Amino acid sequence: MHLDPFVAVDGLPFTTTPQQLRERLGPPHSESRSTIELNELDYGDVVYRFQDGGRLEEVTQRADVVHLGSVAVPFFALEGFIAEHDPDHFERAGFIVSPKYGLAFVPNPSRWVTALAAHCIGTWRDMAA
Repeated sequence: MHLDPFVAVDGLPFTTTPQQLRERLGPPHSESRSTIELNELDYGDVVYRFQDGGRLEEVTQRADVVHLGSVAVPFFALEGFIAEHDPDHFERAGFIVSPKYGLAFVPNPSRWVTALAAHCIGTWRDMAA
């Protein structure tokens, strides 16, 4: 995963609409409504979540390595990296959330990492701890 926090994931900007995503990647494997009321477009190895109005909220994918600018962080080292480099990180619902890097993940072997749009950080903070 190449993350430009709050700007783009793997070169796909957070300004991308569902239609633009379909034009770029083709039809998703599946579409559904998430438990947090977002529209999910599932491409198998990556899931894009949009608000009803078409604003991209989250991009979740398996990541053996997370690239943050010129730094490459293996998933197994991500928890320690965030603890060291983002003093504002916090935990919610088992996820480690990094406001500095705009990501959330559960530190387990599944290696799923969620890149967040900037406006999502407040929602994560407001969740019960």
